[in-house]
Amino acid sequence: MREWKTRRPVWRVLLGVLLALALSAVIYVSDYYHADETALAVLKNPDPAGRDRAEKGRIVFAPEEPEAGLIFYPGGKVEYTAYAPLMEKLAREGVLCVVVKMPLNLAVLNPNAAEGIPAEFPDVDVWAVGGHSLGGVMAADYAAKHPRDVDALVLLAAYSTADLTGSDLPVLSVYGTEDGVMGMDQYGKYRDNLPEGVTELAIRGGCHAQFGSYGAQRGDGVPTVSAGEQQDVTAAAIRDLLIP
Repeated sequence: MREWKTRRPVWRVLLGVLLALALSAVIYVSDYYHADETALAVLKNPDPAGRDRAEKGRIVFAPEEPEAGLIFYPGGKVEYTAYAPLMEKLAREGVLCVVVKMPLNLAVLNPNAAEGIPAEFPDVDVWAVGGHSLGGVMAADYAAKHPRDVDALVLLAAYSTADLTGSDLPVLSVYGTEDGVMGMDQYGKYRDNLPEGVTELAIRGGCHAQFGSYGAQRGDGVPTVSAGEQQDVTAAAIRDLLIP
C-alpha cells in the first residue's frame, strides 16, 4: 500500500506530460494558413476554362482541351484551396491541374498522393508533379521513386532532398528573391540533387507565400511585386516547361 502511494505521483506526472503533448499536437495541426478571399472567389465563380469540378480531397482545374497535366502538392500547413488562383491561370494556358488535399495539411503524411491520378485523365499524355515549399520537397521525392509516372518536376520555393542526378527529368525551380522562409542556404545545400539542365527562375521581388493565396506567412520577406504578378510569371514558366 505504501509502495502504491509512492508511485502514484509518478504516474500522474507521466499522464500530465502525455496530455500536454497531445494538446500541443492538436494546437499545431489546427494552426494553419487558410485560403484567402482571392482564392475563395475563384472557387465560387468557376470559369469554363478554369475550375471544372471540386471533389472531396482535391480540386481539378480542367481546360476544354488540355495539353499537359500537373499534380500539385500544397505547402506545409497551407490549405490546398489556397492555390486556386495559380491553378486557374495554368488551366487557361492549357494545363490540367489537380491540387491534392493533404492529411493535416502536411504533404509528408501522404507523399504518394499523385499515384493513380494520370490514369483518370487518359487524354493527357504529359504529366508533371510539383509543389510549394514542403509540398515541393515531397513531390520531388515522389518523382524520384516513380520515374516512369512523371514527365517533369515543378518546384516552387522548394528543393529536392532526393537524388535526381541520374535522371533526365526536366525540372523547373522557381523562387522569390524576397523569400524569407525557404532559406537559400538549404536551397544551395540540396541544389546538387537536381539533374543537369534544370531551369531556375528567381522572381525579383517575389516572396514565399505569394505562390499561393493565403496571406502573409510568418518569417517571410516583404514582397515588392503583387501575388497576381508573381503567379502570372510562375504560370508562364510552368506552361513553357510543359507545353513547348
